[in-house]
Parts: sequence; C-alpha cells; structure tokens
Amino acid sequence: MKRSYDAAPDPFALWLNRVGRFLLAALFILGALQKIVDPAPVMEMLGSIGVPEQAVWLVALFNFAAGVALILGFALRPLTLTLALYCMATSYFHFLPDDPWQMSIVVKNWAIAGGLLCLAGQPQHAAHV
Repeated sequence: MKRSYDAAPDPFALWLNRVGRFLLAALFILGALQKIVDPAPVMEMLGSIGVPEQAVWLVALFNFAAGVALILGFALRPLTLTLALYCMATSYFHFLPDDPWQMSIVVKNWAIAGGLLCLAGQPQHAAHV
C-alpha cells in the first residue's frame, strides 16, 4: 500500500507551491530594491537599536538572496524558517500601538511568517522547480 508521502506530487499542488513561492519572493526582492534605492529609513531603524547603519546593505543582500532562493526552491525548509523569524523580528520596528498603519505592518509580517512556516512544513518534493 502506498503511503501519501510516497505518492507522486499533485501537479496543481506543485503549481500552487511555485506561485506562492514566487509571490513571497517578490516581497523580499522588492524590499531589497527599496533598501537600495532609499536606504535612509532602514539606516535610521538600525541605528536606533545600535546596529551600524551600513548594515542596510547586508540586509538588502539577504532580502535579495532569500527571494531568489525562494524562487529556485533552494534549501527551502531552513530558508523559510529563517525568513519566518526575520519577519517576526522586523515587526519590532513597526510595533507602534498608536499608529494603525505601523500596526498593520506588524500583522502583515506575522501573516507572512505564518505562510512561510506552512511552506516549511510542505513535503520536500513540493519544492522542486
């Protein structure tokens, strides 16, 4: 008897996985481009917690590389776990209860982290491009 995880992956499920990874990747790649085009806001946030402002370039590189890795399906489980933690950690900068816009970013970051955790839990064959 075949077990469900021994079965060939459903083509539609693979397609949904790829589209979902692409959409998540777009968020990180566009975030990297935003940091490159206008690094000042991130530099200010980093400086506010004692991190050298020039670390913005490392953050931009991380965002870009993570987006590309998501598209390619490279090391998907460790990548998505790392990105989920990253999304939760960056919520710190936006946790301003008196500012509804910033609080919506906190909720968005946690929702993205949830999606990344779901992706981390997918069978590894679902990640094949």
